[in-house]
Amino acid sequence: MPHSLARPAACQWLPQSLLNPAPAPLTLDWLFDEGSLTRRLTELSNEGFSVTPLFEGWQPLREDECVALQLAPASIGWVREVYLRGHGQPWVFARSVAARSALQGDGLQMDELGSRSLGELLFCDRAFTRQAIEVCRYPRHWLPTADQADGLWARRSRFDRGALSVLVAEIFLPSFWHALHDPSENR
Repeated sequence: MPHSLARPAACQWLPQSLLNPAPAPLTLDWLFDEGSLTRRLTELSNEGFSVTPLFEGWQPLREDECVALQLAPASIGWVREVYLRGHGQPWVFARSVAARSALQGDGLQMDELGSRSLGELLFCDRAFTRQAIEVCRYPRHWLPTADQADGLWARRSRFDRGALSVLVAEIFLPSFWHALHDPSENR
């Protein structure tokens, strides 16, 4: 069962220009970096990076996701939830969604990724265009039970290729910030 079917209040996704107050510079650097998060996490972990799938399947998308993908409310989409890990520790919870109608005609096989990173696929295919990054404090009830905490920073952006749009949200877990500030843990 996916972790985000709860209906309570959503977060307000904002561009960097509207963040007030702005987070610390190191936090901003990770939130608004336009490169591949997979590559950055691989470097931070000294090649100790892995992906653990948590959920993949068709389901109604959340309201904020439908708005970002310009879909009717409760549209059905493919949902993929994973942990991005450094040395086995879950550093980032990622949720990627795409509309059923767009996926079925495009040929992107999101259901065949397994433990591979979707981000790497999106960055390797030059036909994808990344839209602006938005951030919010992610609602705890949208997170896996083991990681539910208030105020975690999340970022999302939409990747477009023709009629296909994939919305990727990445939520930075406390273990990530701990590893970032204590490099001895990344060996």
